[in-house]
Amino acid sequence: MQEALRQRLIDTLLGKPLVGNAFRGTLVEAIVAEALDPDWRWCAEGWASFDFVAADGTGLEVKQSAARQDWHDDRSSPCASRFDIASRTGRWEGATWVDAPGRAAALYVFAHHPVFDPAIADHREPGQWDFYVVPASLLPQQRSLGLTGVRALAAATSFAELRGAVASAKADLSR
Repeated sequence: MQEALRQRLIDTLLGKPLVGNAFRGTLVEAIVAEALDPDWRWCAEGWASFDFVAADGTGLEVKQSAARQDWHDDRSSPCASRFDIASRTGRWEGATWVDAPGRAAALYVFAHHPVFDPAIADHREPGQWDFYVVPASLLPQQRSLGLTGVRALAAATSFAELRGAVASAKADLSR
């Protein structure tokens, strides 16, 4: 890719503090990758069954939401955050579909950007995000979960603490 084209793409997608919904998920996955590397491999390309995988095959799914959206104006109020947690009918393993109802990932990281003030809100800033690490086994059997429900399952952790929180939750899976 030509450098000028690459830079134009980066500036368009990530050049403003508030990243649009279509690309914010990938941005948050990149932030999580920074926290978890090298213990977890980012594997969300294509139709992967989850976003990260540990060496032992444990899957981790990242879900995100932000109080302030790029389309908000001065009259807007913060978005009510909801996260998709629906069970699936199966999963892709490479190009092969596997019928396996349920959730493919053993762990979920719910990322919430609570900053609403347009003067300081910046989705690109890892320190502005709150992260909640939840074992899939604790998630209710429903299609989505609001931020209140997430907070009932886990305490918020910062970007600096995310690696340790994920390691602790992963260790708890085998107990």
